[in-house]
Amino acid sequence: MMRYDLAVFIGRFEPFHLGHLAILQRALALSSRVVVLVGSAEAPRTAKNPWSFTERVVMIQAALGGDASRVTALPLRDHLYSENAWLAEAQAQVARVAGDAKSIGLFGFSKDASSYYLKAFPQWELVDAASVPLLSATELRRQLFSQEPGALRLIEANVPAPVFEIIDAFRKTDAYRQTLDEFRHVESYRAAWADAPYPPVFVTVDSVVAHSGHVLLIKRKAQPGRGLWALPGGFVNQDETLHDAAIRELREETRLKIPAPVLRGSLRGQRVFDHPDRSLRGRTITHAFYFDFPAGELPSVRGADDAARARWVPVSELQNMRACLFEDHFFILEHFLGAAW
Repeated sequence: MMRYDLAVFIGRFEPFHLGHLAILQRALALSSRVVVLVGSAEAPRTAKNPWSFTERVVMIQAALGGDASRVTALPLRDHLYSENAWLAEAQAQVARVAGDAKSIGLFGFSKDASSYYLKAFPQWELVDAASVPLLSATELRRQLFSQEPGALRLIEANVPAPVFEIIDAFRKTDAYRQTLDEFRHVESYRAAWADAPYPPVFVTVDSVVAHSGHVLLIKRKAQPGRGLWALPGGFVNQDETLHDAAIRELREETRLKIPAPVLRGSLRGQRVFDHPDRSLRGRTITHAFYFDFPAGELPSVRGADDAARARWVPVSELQNMRACLFEDHFFILEHFLGAAW
């Protein structure tokens, strides 16, 4: 007899490994149906999130075989600066498939602080699944990018056979080569600071320039995030204020033909964005400045310095660019321009 009408399983599954499979199989044994919420959906492809939502769903379905028909996989997007928005989206996705389910179980394993969310849904009965002694998804991603002999064998030993076939095929794609290049860049970047007496904290600036229903974005020329769209910005020099740094980086990367005094007079807001995991490079705190020009002809721009391109993007397109925006820049745009979306 089934204990639950519906089971809920939340994870990023980067990649889907045998530990995930064990929890999912237990959920299937105790529940009539299972909904899997696949986290970091619509996030850009990075060394931390190598696979898209669709690719991870294929992994799950392939691993389950005949049981896949009882499992519904739905996307769960990140909401880096709003825990309540993330919780609300998770609840809404479950409600989509719950129907008349009277008993709902939340399945998971409390492995570390990142599992805090398991206690955030008191309306569902928590089923803390037993640990499976395997490599973590984080370690499996390190092996994915490793050139060490035996790295592939370690992955093969820790993921379902159909998932390994998917991962092996992924290693032959341009997407893999892009994420491998980013992984190596980030590792080298961190190694350069490994001997610092204290863990470094980096300070950057970003500019949100809104003009006549458009926002100014640049395409990144270098890693990390090469090829992704981003806000103009960069690191603060030791001899300048944050505001000065933001204007300097803006003009260097976009060749924006608006005089600095006019930019200063058009400042409409600013905010610090400091989520500890906002950057793969390490602890990076950015100060974002919002400049607004309500109407007028769009000034000419062109990519320069660290930017391969610069362009004015209609605000209406930003929601559809979530998967190709660098780091937390979608959330920065959402903060300043969300009401216009």
